[in-house]
Amino acid sequence: MADITETIIARGDLAHLTLFLWATGASSLLLFALRETAAANRRFDEFVRELARFNRRFGDDK
Repeated sequence: MADITETIIARGDLAHLTLFLWATGASSLLLFALRETAAANRRFDEFVRELARFNRRFGDDK
């Protein structure tokens, strides 16, 4: 990675290096957010399933 950075700096192409770093950071944050959202959805689904099981066991049988 250091060789690539040195080559880009030597050519005076800092804007492209900056854009690449920004895109990499933004993509990483998006991946993190998607993983956290998926985990939150799984936890919520487990909660709803447990609540439904509780209601089946102890619910009012009218």
